[in-house]
This record gives sequence, C-alpha cells and structure tokens, in this order.
Amino acid sequence: MTEPDYLARTREAWGKMSEDFFEPGRRAWGQKEWTWGIWNAPESELKALGDLAWFKGKRCIELGCGTGYISAWLNRLGAYPTGIDPTPEQLASARLFQKEFGIEFPLIEACAEKLPFDDASFDFAISEYGAAIWSDPHQWIPEASRVLKPGGRLVFLRNGILTSLCTPSTGPATNSLVRDYFGMNRIEWTENEPEEFHLPTGPMIRLLRDSGFEIENLIEIQAPDGKEIRFEYITSEWARRWPSEEIWIARKK
Repeated sequence: MTEPDYLARTREAWGKMSEDFFEPGRRAWGQKEWTWGIWNAPESELKALGDLAWFKGKRCIELGCGTGYISAWLNRLGAYPTGIDPTPEQLASARLFQKEFGIEFPLIEACAEKLPFDDASFDFAISEYGAAIWSDPHQWIPEASRVLKPGGRLVFLRNGILTSLCTPSTGPATNSLVRDYFGMNRIEWTENEPEEFHLPTGPMIRLLRDSGFEIENLIEIQAPDGKEIRFEYITSEWARRWPSEEIWIARKK
C-alpha cells in the first residue's frame, strides 16, 4: 500500500504541534485515574472499558498514540501495550516520558492504515483521537479488525458528529449546522492543520459491521458544569447541550 496522500501533511502538522502537547502529555502520564477526551471524563463514571481487571496480560495496540499516555495507563493495568504513531516528534516525547516515569513498552513509527503486525496479534485496540480522526476510517478500521483476535475489542474516541456539523473553518462550534451531513467524511479546517475524518453515524455503523465488528455501545460525552478547556473549537456551554465527543465500543466477531 502506498502512503495515504494526507499522511505527509498530518506528520508535518503534528511535528509542529508536538511542543504544545508535551506538558499535557506529561500531566496525563502522571494521572492515576483513566480519563477520556478534552473534558477528562472519568472512566469510573463512563465505564467504557468495563472490568479493568480484564486487561491484565492482554496484548493491546494504541493507534495514533501521540505522547503515549493511554498505553502507559494500559501498562499500569497489567496489559502489554504497543503504541504506533507516524510522527517522530510525538514518539520522541513518549520515549522521554517512558524514562521519566519508569514505564516501558514498544513505540513504533507507523500509520494505522498499514500496521506492521500479523493477523490476530492483539486482544484490544484503542484510539483516543489519533487514528480515530486523523486516519481514513475506511482504511484504519478494517486494519484494526485484521490485527485483532476473534473476540478482540476496539474502542475509539472521536469528535461528536454534531461538533463536525456545527464547527466552521475558524472559530468555535455554533448553534447552527454549517456543513452537509450526507457525504461528510474528509474535512479540511485550515491549510496549517492536518485534515480530519468525520464519518457520520450511519456510515460508521455500516463500516464497523462490514469490517467484522459488533457494536456494543456508543457513549456520548457531556461537558461538566463550568469547566473550560484550552481548545478554541468548542465551549463548555455548547458541550453541555450537545455531545462534543463520543466513544465507540465494538467487538470483533
């Protein structure tokens, strides 16, 4: 497979943004509790992962690991994670945090669209943003299915579909739709940002089913009262009314 046409732009953009995500990455590595997304929604409340004891001894892959904090949390649960990411600068940060926090696991420069692993190599695959929005779902989801064992689990967090429908090219999400729902997938925000992929709900359900998954849950995240974040594309007021993020949970047949 040739490299996706958007990947060079994604790698360059994230190379430039890596400094901005260094300190947030360090803070996440130091967390004792698993949290989700931009609102740090506690796993203890969402229960997206189920019984955390299940992870002990399981082989896991993080798709688009960035600074690697999700893989670090999996390691603390007794799992054997592997982080893959196409951006050298992000992986360099992850390696620094491994040394700082005394946690080691494989970090591989690769893209989720073409994973360097045999079929049925993993019990669990996860993407918090990462591949879930910066890789073509028609490529990375079938590839995740390929490397998962039968019965293996896939969990990914992405922007809520209303976020994509209501957010203009610049500025925060509005109370009005700004783009079409039908046919939506690949979105370019500005020329300095990586392209993103936001497949609507119906097509995502069909893609997961066609890729051999059974959908077990879809969790829509509501922002907590009064909490603000550093990202300009969303406000807590908006995200109290509509889901700014969603977690998909699926299992390979």
